[in-house]
Amino acid sequence: MMPTAPKPAGFAGKHNHAKCITSALAAAEQCCTQNGTRFTALRRRVLELIWQGHQPVTAYALIKALRKEKENTEPPTVYRALEFLLQNNLIHRIESQNAYVGCEYPEKEHRSQFMICAHCEQATELENSIVIERAIASQASKLGFTVTSSTIEINGVCPACSTSK
Repeated sequence: MMPTAPKPAGFAGKHNHAKCITSALAAAEQCCTQNGTRFTALRRRVLELIWQGHQPVTAYALIKALRKEKENTEPPTVYRALEFLLQNNLIHRIESQNAYVGCEYPEKEHRSQFMICAHCEQATELENSIVIERAIASQASKLGFTVTSSTIEINGVCPACSTSK
């Protein structure tokens, strides 16, 4: 069984971010071992950078950060690392921002569903999304539609930003 990535303290508050990164890397290592794929240094570093915060990170921001560490980092290699992480359910793409966040539930197959704060930009993945998935599947079935992918992004204001006004 793949280790579960850490659950952040929702929108409200503080948690051990180092633990987030450590758990995400352990989940990635196990995923690669199970799939017989390599968890290269670049893939590892990209995943670490994504997990440094719960705000979505663009590929451009990743490239910029990686170039500070290694000047000759080329965009295609970063995009390949992102594609690998996406294919292995270790990260998700936030479509509306063309950015990436760590997957909080890499151990189970699921469709991406997020609540995104319009103020602090923190994205929190919904844990119990089965009701939403069933509703989508039911409607798709009624229409004879085959769902190949879906990302649900719910925009609003998190509790911390609501109370800080």
